[in-house]
Amino acid sequence: MIRRALLASLGSAAAVASLPARAQPGQSMRRLGILMTISASEHPGLAALRDGLAELGWVEGRTLHIDLRSTDAHADRAPALAKELVALRPDALIGQALAGAAALKRATGTIPIVGVAVADPVAFGLVSNVARPEANVTAFANFEPSIGGKWLELLKEVAPGLKRVGFIFNPATSTVEGYLQAVEAAAPTFGLEVIRTPVHGEADIARVIGALGAAPGAGLIVPPDVFLTTNTGQVVGLAEKHRLPVVYAYRRWIDHGGLMVYGIDITDLYRRTALYVDRILKGARAADLPVQYPTKFEFVVNLKTARQIGLTVPRALLARADEVIERRRRCRADEIAVRCASKEAAAPGRLARAMSGETMS
Repeated sequence: MIRRALLASLGSAAAVASLPARAQPGQSMRRLGILMTISASEHPGLAALRDGLAELGWVEGRTLHIDLRSTDAHADRAPALAKELVALRPDALIGQALAGAAALKRATGTIPIVGVAVADPVAFGLVSNVARPEANVTAFANFEPSIGGKWLELLKEVAPGLKRVGFIFNPATSTVEGYLQAVEAAAPTFGLEVIRTPVHGEADIARVIGALGAAPGAGLIVPPDVFLTTNTGQVVGLAEKHRLPVVYAYRRWIDHGGLMVYGIDITDLYRRTALYVDRILKGARAADLPVQYPTKFEFVVNLKTARQIGLTVPRALLARADEVIERRRRCRADEIAVRCASKEAAAPGRLARAMSGETMS
């Protein structure tokens, strides 16, 4: 089901903003500009990017200076911030999401750009070719629309009485048509009705989730979307208030109390981005670096949230999870009884009770 990358998985990742510093004698300071479309302080990928670059020998303040800018989910700020970064004459640029990478591309036709977590870079005109991107841009895509059917499968499994599923997105900040098509194509298989629920502001989020929660048999899909990501707390809180089963696209939603995540390991994309940055800083052309697609996916379940909204998660589903959250402790499904149930050795039958949705003491 999952499309594999054209090349093998690439290395680690790294980089976040730092104060200017001078290179040590005999070392050349290089400059990297990063344009984020959501709050940089909340993005786990930046830590992975920083670690990866450090492992490749790029030390901030000594061999590498990083200029970081963020639109904080205000898309209209991207052009000005892109021009600001280009004016600093960096050796390379990173653009987060399609909006960030596209703004940088419009600002410069010469400085190498690596897009990260970009939706369908060919279809949206960021690059002309996957194998040889041409021009000054390459990318790591976060686009895998076939997982749309998996979202429906998981929702139906955790809530067998499901009849309809809302698909929430902001048309101004998301590129979800491919996901929507996959979800709608798979819906008849599961006997589900898919409802498109576009939102443009916080009031719309409350209205949509409230309407879904007003009648039994409803669930929700939250795809990749900058606006929704910026309003994580509101979305998760309302979903729990209305006892809606929800599947999210990214891990950060679980960390804020979301029920289930099935999607791309976004930190892996940033780790792999570090290798492309390293190659560019050492003289490679972005045009010669093929676009890369996701190779690592994750499925995480939050048992605490499931109990709060009255769901019993099937044992078979938990057994397939890469990780299960129980009482704010995280563990793989096969570790629940050993490492997460208590500080002592688990009593017989505790794993079975946990996987049935019962509270572990």
